[in-house]
Amino acid sequence: MKASKIVYKPVGLVLGVMSGVLAGAVFKQVWKVAGHDEDAPDATDEERGWREILIAATLQGAIFAAVKAMVDRGGATAVRRLTGTWPG
Repeated sequence: MKASKIVYKPVGLVLGVMSGVLAGAVFKQVWKVAGHDEDAPDATDEERGWREILIAATLQGAIFAAVKAMVDRGGATAVRRLTGTWPG
């Protein structure tokens, strides 16, 4: 296994947790603006309609994917700076 992959393993785990927390916070703020509500609907929320639930789920998924990609790419770039090779 290349040194960059070994270095990236623990970095990737920490970044994964951080990206989840960051994405959750970003989604919460976006939903407040877009949904005009404090909390996004749960799939089992009887008070909310299909449209609102599916929009919230789609938006949340897109935000989580974008934040994860940004954090992962930044982590890989940092590992390359430290080791001289890409951890892929």
